[in-house]
Amino acid sequence: MAWWLILIIIFLSLMFLLITRLPIAFCFLTFNIVAAYFLWGGNIGLNGLVLSIFSSVTLFSLLPVPLFILMGEVLFHSGIVFKAIDVLDKWMGRISGRLALVAVASGAILSTLSGSSMGTTAMLGSILTPEMERRGYKKPLSLGPIMGSGGLAIMIPPSALAVVLASLAQISVGQLLMAGVFPGLLMAFLYGSYIVLRATLQPSVAPSYAPAPASLSEKVVSTVRYVLPLGSIIFVVIGLIFLGVTTPTESAAMGGLACYILTAFYGRLSWDLLRKSVTGTIQITVMMFMILTGAVAFSEILAYTGASRGLTQYVSSLSLTPVMLIIFMQLVILFLGTFMEQISIMMITFPIFMPIIRTIGFNPLLFGLLVLLSLEISLTTPPFGFLLFVMKGIAPRGTTMGDIYRAAFPFILCDLVAMLLIMIFPSIALWLPGHVR
Repeated sequence: MAWWLILIIIFLSLMFLLITRLPIAFCFLTFNIVAAYFLWGGNIGLNGLVLSIFSSVTLFSLLPVPLFILMGEVLFHSGIVFKAIDVLDKWMGRISGRLALVAVASGAILSTLSGSSMGTTAMLGSILTPEMERRGYKKPLSLGPIMGSGGLAIMIPPSALAVVLASLAQISVGQLLMAGVFPGLLMAFLYGSYIVLRATLQPSVAPSYAPAPASLSEKVVSTVRYVLPLGSIIFVVIGLIFLGVTTPTESAAMGGLACYILTAFYGRLSWDLLRKSVTGTIQITVMMFMILTGAVAFSEILAYTGASRGLTQYVSSLSLTPVMLIIFMQLVILFLGTFMEQISIMMITFPIFMPIIRTIGFNPLLFGLLVLLSLEISLTTPPFGFLLFVMKGIAPRGTTMGDIYRAAFPFILCDLVAMLLIMIFPSIALWLPGHVR
């Protein structure tokens, strides 16, 4: 059977399961069980599926994810973060869409801590989305900024995916990490610009409200009392990593402990808070890891059928100019990203793409950065972008996948604008690595 026909059948099968409103984790699981049984040899295939599920979640690199989710749950249920949001509101004055801007800024900061898009999205979503909806924000600006800024964790170091990408592409890990700094900040700037523009032109999506009148001294005191302590948690986590005292996983654990200590300092630590924070962490973590196991197994099945490899080989056979070839490769990665897990995409495409890149003389570091950006975009690309379903798991009741798709679309466009600017002005990505010894 032709690879393109296999790809169409797989795509339509998953779409059918999604239309039935079956939870996404069970959609993947149902498809994977049927495919593994018939393609991998009956019971042997099912055993292989179990091993795939087990191996996909027993990675040490995933351990910080539930710990960072725990941080968000503690800050959320204690109510401390709402005090900090109120203080930032007072400083921002009447800037349009300021809570959405807080989400973007928080996503950029958290990206320097966890390197996990899942953890950042889940943490920001559990903290900020309910507050934005309480203040009348419509879903385009209560969901979209969370997903967009969550994806910044792939671009801004430390990024676990960047390390894997550099290893597979045989380029410098340190240089690729540094190459993601300015593009990540550019993306955050574009997100912020879109939010301000959208809220100004369409005020109904981000209703304007006047913060309570406060003097300068009151703002300063409130900042010291409610904002700086939260900054100290970030400093504890990132400082311990930079000082070489702990690993990222150990720092994540220290961050969780610091959140509990801070909650006790404010007099809000209780058994009820402990129960709610742990229960919420378990629920979100299980939801995300179930989706992850399904996505990884699905990628392995797709690779086994030869559909993904057929697509990449088709690209390599086209007679295109170097620039057109680079663009076409990004389109292939974006397309694969709509239904495949990121590491699997790299493992399938890089053996074909990287020799071509070196043959045409294109900068491998710049190509690696563009691929990293494409993988970031694929996290929010319908219909199977991973962060779309993470957001669905933590979004307020009544939120549909259509709401999430529509909220993600403008931020995907911002990412594409960032990619275009990087291709036109490569120094955005290459300047900083060129000045690092």
